Amino acid sequence: MNGNGRTVVHLRFKMPSDQDVELPERLRRLLETITPRVQMIEPDGAVLDVTGSLPYFQRDARGLTEVIQLRVLAHFGVRSAAGTAPTPMLAAMACALTGPGRRTVIDDSPEAITGFLRPRPVRELPGVGAKATTTLASYGLHTVGDVAAVPQLTLQRLLGARPGRTLYERAHGHDTTTVDPTSTPASMSSERRFDRDELDPAQHRRALLALADDLGARLRASGQIATGVTCTVRYADASSTRRDRTLPEPTQHTVLLARTAYALYETLGLQRGRVRSIALRADALRPDERASRQLTLDSSDDRSIAIETVADRARARYGHQVLYPAALAITTTSSAGRMPERPGGRRM
Repeated sequence: MNGNGRTVVHLRFKMPSDQDVELPERLRRLLETITPRVQMIEPDGAVLDVTGSLPYFQRDARGLTEVIQLRVLAHFGVRSAAGTAPTPMLAAMACALTGPGRRTVIDDSPEAITGFLRPRPVRELPGVGAKATTTLASYGLHTVGDVAAVPQLTLQRLLGARPGRTLYERAHGHDTTTVDPTSTPASMSSERRFDRDELDPAQHRRALLALADDLGARLRASGQIATGVTCTVRYADASSTRRDRTLPEPTQHTVLLARTAYALYETLGLQRGRVRSIALRADALRPDERASRQLTLDSSDDRSIAIETVADRARARYGHQVLYPAALAITTTSSAGRMPERPGGRRM
C-alpha cells in the first residue's frame, strides 16, 4: 500500500467570478515551472506529479505544496485547496476535504494511508456512486475500512466482477493511474463585456455574432479549425453559466460558429437576464488542412463563406474594422451600454 515513491499534488482553485477566459491556460503555464507533469482538470482543478521536483526545490511534500499555492496566489490572486499524497486518488480525496488556502498531506507510508482511508465513507472513493453505496450499506459496509475487510470475491458477487475488483483495490489504497501531462487540445477565446448589465436579447445575439466573427477571422488567419464551441455568460450577480457543443463538422467559418453560438444561447433561456459579459471559445483546435466540408443545400452558407475570403484579404491589408457583418453596425441613436461602433468599416 504505497505510491511507489511518488508525490502527487491535487489542486482545487477558487476561481474569481469574473475570471479571464484565458486564466486556466495561464495557470497551467505557471504550474509547469514547478514540474512538466501537469494535468489540468476542468473547470477548476489540476494534478501535478512533483516527485522529481522535490530534490530540485530542496523541500518536502508539504513545503513544495505551500510554494505552489503561494505562487498561484501571488501571480493570479487565486486561492487554492491542496491534497498531497502518494497517488492521484488519495491526493484527490484529500483535496476534497480541504478548504481554500489550506493543504492536507498524506505521507507515503502504509500507516498514513490506512489512517486516512479506513475511516472515510465509502462513497468518497472514486467511482462509487449512489447505487453502489446503497448496495454496500445494505450489507453493513459504510466505510472504506468496512469494505477493505471484505474478501474481493464477495465484493465481486455484490457489485459485479470488474466493479468489485476495482473497489477492492481502491479500498486498499492501490492506484496505478499516472498524471497525464498531455496538453488539452488548444483553444481560442474572445469576450465582450457590456458597459452596463445588458437585458436586451438582441444585444446578446449581436455580441455573439461579434465574437464568432472575431474567432472565425483569427482561426482562418492562424490556419486552424475548431471542433467545438463553448459559450460562457456572466450575470449581474457575478454568477455564470457555461454551455458547450461539438460542431457538426470542424470549421473556421463565422457563419457556422455563430449558428452554434446562437443555439447555445437559446438553451440558457435567459429572456430578460441581466448579462454582464459573454465569452465564446473555439475548442479542440487543429490544423485546417484536416478540415472536411460536408455538402449543403443552403446556398447562403456558401455565399457567406465566399465573402469571408474577400473580407479576410481586405482585413489583412486595411485592418479588421474595414469589413464586418451588417448586423454589427450601430446607428448614432444607440444608447449607453451598447458595444462601440466599428468606425470606418463597410457592412458585409
